[in-house]
Amino acid sequence: MTPVATAATSTTHMGWFSRSEAWLDSKGKGAWIAAMVLGFVFFWPVGLALLFYMIWSKRMFSKNRSCRHKGRRMHVMTPTGNSAFDAYRDEMIRRLEDEQASFESFLERLREAKDKSEFDQFMDERAKKAAEERKAQTDVQEEA
Repeated sequence: MTPVATAATSTTHMGWFSRSEAWLDSKGKGAWIAAMVLGFVFFWPVGLALLFYMIWSKRMFSKNRSCRHKGRRMHVMTPTGNSAFDAYRDEMIRRLEDEQASFESFLERLREAKDKSEFDQFMDERAKKAAEERKAQTDVQEEA
Protein backbone atom coordinates (compact mmCIF):
# COMPACT_ATOMS: atom_id res chain seq x y z
CA MET A 1 0.00 0.00 0.00
CA THR A 2 1.37 3.44 -0.85
CA PRO A 3 1.58 6.28 1.70
CA VAL A 4 -1.06 8.20 -0.24
CA ALA A 5 -3.47 5.27 -0.10
CA THR A 6 -2.78 4.83 3.62
CA ALA A 7 -3.47 8.50 4.30
CA ALA A 8 -6.64 8.40 2.22
CA THR A 9 -8.04 5.40 4.08
CA SER A 10 -7.24 6.87 7.48
CA THR A 11 -9.07 10.16 6.77
CA THR A 12 -12.23 8.59 5.39
CA HIS A 13 -13.46 7.53 8.83
CA MET A 14 -12.82 10.91 10.42
CA GLY A 15 -15.49 13.59 10.67
CA TRP A 16 -15.24 16.96 8.97
CA PHE A 17 -13.85 18.57 12.11
CA SER A 18 -11.11 15.96 12.53
CA ARG A 19 -10.22 16.15 8.84
CA SER A 20 -9.97 19.94 8.91
CA GLU A 21 -7.95 19.81 12.14
CA ALA A 22 -5.55 17.28 10.58
CA TRP A 23 -5.28 19.42 7.44
CA LEU A 24 -4.48 22.56 9.44
CA ASP A 25 -1.96 20.61 11.54
CA SER A 26 -0.22 19.41 8.37
CA LYS A 27 0.11 23.02 7.19
CA GLY A 28 1.54 24.26 10.49
CA LYS A 29 0.85 27.00 13.02
CA GLY A 30 0.56 29.64 10.28
CA ALA A 31 -2.49 27.91 8.83
CA TRP A 32 -4.17 27.93 12.25
CA ILE A 33 -3.49 31.63 12.63
CA ALA A 34 -4.72 32.36 9.11
CA ALA A 35 -7.93 30.39 9.77
CA MET A 36 -8.44 32.33 12.99
CA VAL A 37 -7.92 35.69 11.27
CA LEU A 38 -10.30 34.74 8.46
CA GLY A 39 -12.81 33.64 11.06
CA PHE A 40 -12.59 37.07 12.70
CA VAL A 41 -12.91 38.82 9.34
CA PHE A 42 -15.97 36.93 8.08
CA PHE A 43 -17.80 36.08 11.30
CA TRP A 44 -16.12 37.10 14.58
CA PRO A 45 -17.55 34.27 16.77
CA VAL A 46 -15.82 31.73 14.51
CA GLY A 47 -12.48 33.50 14.93
CA LEU A 48 -13.03 33.71 18.68
CA ALA A 49 -13.92 30.01 18.83
CA LEU A 50 -10.76 29.13 16.87
CA LEU A 51 -8.67 31.29 19.20
CA PHE A 52 -10.10 29.59 22.28
CA TYR A 53 -9.62 26.16 20.69
CA MET A 54 -6.00 26.93 19.80
CA ILE A 55 -5.28 28.08 23.36
CA TRP A 56 -7.18 25.17 24.95
CA SER A 57 -5.48 22.55 22.78
CA LYS A 58 -2.09 24.23 23.35
CA ARG A 59 -1.54 24.70 19.61
CA MET A 60 -0.92 28.42 20.01
CA PHE A 61 2.07 28.17 22.38
CA SER A 62 3.55 24.77 21.55
CA LYS A 63 7.19 24.65 20.50
CA ASN A 64 6.76 21.44 18.51
CA ARG A 65 7.61 21.43 14.86
CA SER A 66 5.00 20.32 12.39
CA CYS A 67 5.05 16.85 10.83
CA ARG A 68 6.52 18.29 7.63
CA HIS A 69 9.73 19.27 9.40
CA LYS A 70 10.12 15.82 10.96
CA GLY A 71 9.77 14.25 7.53
CA ARG A 72 12.44 16.55 6.12
CA ARG A 73 14.90 15.52 8.79
CA MET A 74 14.42 11.88 7.94
CA HIS A 75 14.87 12.76 4.25
CA VAL A 76 18.19 14.44 5.05
CA MET A 77 19.57 11.19 6.44
CA THR A 78 19.05 9.26 3.18
CA PRO A 79 22.10 8.83 0.92
CA THR A 80 22.39 11.32 -1.93
CA GLY A 81 24.53 9.18 -4.21
CA ASN A 82 27.52 11.48 -3.78
CA SER A 83 29.81 9.52 -1.45
CA ALA A 84 32.07 12.49 -0.67
CA PHE A 85 29.11 14.65 0.36
CA ASP A 86 27.53 11.81 2.34
CA ALA A 87 30.82 11.26 4.24
CA TYR A 88 31.13 15.00 4.90
CA ARG A 89 27.52 15.23 6.08
CA ASP A 90 27.85 12.18 8.33
CA GLU A 91 31.06 13.56 9.86
CA MET A 92 29.47 16.99 10.37
CA ILE A 93 26.38 15.48 12.00
CA ARG A 94 28.58 13.31 14.26
CA ARG A 95 30.67 16.35 15.23
CA LEU A 96 27.58 18.45 15.95
CA GLU A 97 26.09 15.66 18.05
CA ASP A 98 29.38 15.43 20.00
CA GLU A 99 29.37 19.20 20.55
CA GLN A 100 25.75 19.06 21.68
CA ALA A 101 26.54 16.26 24.14
CA SER A 102 29.56 18.14 25.54
CA PHE A 103 27.53 21.35 25.84
CA GLU A 104 24.73 19.52 27.64
CA SER A 105 27.24 17.95 30.04
CA PHE A 106 28.74 21.42 30.62
CA LEU A 107 25.28 22.79 31.43
CA GLU A 108 24.68 19.89 33.80
CA ARG A 109 27.99 20.56 35.60
CA LEU A 110 27.10 24.25 35.76
CA ARG A 111 23.70 23.45 37.31
CA GLU A 112 25.32 21.09 39.82
CA ALA A 113 27.89 23.75 40.79
CA LYS A 114 25.15 26.35 41.23
CA ASP A 115 23.08 23.93 43.32
CA LYS A 116 26.12 23.10 45.46
CA SER A 117 26.96 26.76 46.05
CA GLU A 118 23.34 27.54 46.98
CA PHE A 119 23.28 24.56 49.35
CA ASP A 120 26.60 25.59 50.91
CA GLN A 121 25.29 29.13 51.37
CA PHE A 122 22.16 27.75 53.04
CA MET A 123 24.22 25.57 55.38
CA ASP A 124 26.51 28.51 56.28
CA GLU A 125 23.50 30.73 57.07
CA ARG A 126 21.99 27.93 59.14
CA ALA A 127 25.25 27.46 61.07
CA LYS A 128 25.48 31.23 61.71
CA LYS A 129 21.91 31.28 63.03
CA ALA A 130 22.60 28.34 65.31
CA ALA A 131 25.79 30.01 66.61
CA GLU A 132 23.93 33.28 67.24
CA GLU A 133 21.16 31.43 69.08
CA ARG A 134 23.72 29.60 71.23
CA LYS A 135 25.51 32.86 71.99
CA ALA A 136 22.24 34.60 72.89
CA GLN A 137 21.28 31.64 75.08
CA THR A 138 24.63 31.65 76.93
CA ASP A 139 24.37 35.47 77.38
CA VAL A 140 20.94 35.03 78.98
CA GLN A 141 22.25 32.28 81.25
CA GLU A 142 25.26 34.39 82.34
CA GLU A 143 22.99 37.31 83.23
CA ALA A 144 20.83 35.11 85.38
